[in-house]
Amino acid sequence: MQSYRLILADDHTLVRQGIRKLIEEESSLAVVGEVGDGLDLLDLLRETEADLILLDISMPNLQGIEAIPEILKIRPAVKILILSMHKNEHYLCSAVAAGANGYILKEDSDVELLPAIEAVMQGRFAISPQFAEKYWEDPRGACREKQGAAGYSLSPRERQILKMAAEGITSKDIAEKFNISKRTVDHHRASLMKKLRINKSADLIKYAIQQGYVTQPVE
Repeated sequence: MQSYRLILADDHTLVRQGIRKLIEEESSLAVVGEVGDGLDLLDLLRETEADLILLDISMPNLQGIEAIPEILKIRPAVKILILSMHKNEHYLCSAVAAGANGYILKEDSDVELLPAIEAVMQGRFAISPQFAEKYWEDPRGACREKQGAAGYSLSPRERQILKMAAEGITSKDIAEKFNISKRTVDHHRASLMKKLRINKSADLIKYAIQQGYVTQPVE
């Protein structure tokens, strides 16, 4: 295997330690940084060169999928391999749409991680066996078919706002989180409702639950 520089981004220290131990068994791989927070990852990337990021989905402040477009703005050439506990196909397709180069389940990492790293660095899409039959050959095409053209075409910011709105977060609070105006949030919300052909907020929440953006209705 050619030499590659890796960054580990996961909010669980023990998980990072386990991944690092696996990686260090391969002399051609070097971990050049570790973070447990999405915003810390962006700061690290501004000062650290890396070939590949092993990226968890669930992290504080800026979650993995939401971070992907920001990562690629800072390091356009870096490869991104999602390493997640989530078996939900929605997360897989959201990662694909955002620009990830692979999606491996943590439960498969002892066997699949090193081959996945090599595959991604060779320009191939890496995926856990659970999803391989349906998504390996054409992950983008399979995701379009699963989610529908409308859902797949949502921008990363629209997906963020969809998730937060479905969780009951107000437009004012969303605007404060992303440092944008409430009017901009309302524009994004109207845009995603138009794309999804949804007219009511209740139907927007229902769609978000069905697609896995949130796991249960907001009380």
